[in-house]
Amino acid sequence: MAPRKKTLAAQAAEYSSLALVLPISTFVGYGIGYWLDKQFGTSWLSILFLILGSVAGFVALIRQILRDSRDDGA
Repeated sequence: MAPRKKTLAAQAAEYSSLALVLPISTFVGYGIGYWLDKQFGTSWLSILFLILGSVAGFVALIRQILRDSRDDGA
């Protein structure tokens, strides 16, 4: 059985959500780091979690791109 082809509206919704993944994950990472800095009295956790949030956003972006390229080639 062949996989169903996505409609144009479904593809548009999927790609528009990708535009939000990177900034939201970066913001959430920074927010967690900022909160931990306030709890522990440090100043470096916000930078660490900012980087981790950015990496998580890029990983999600790359996974979606690879999934789409695999679906197109099949």
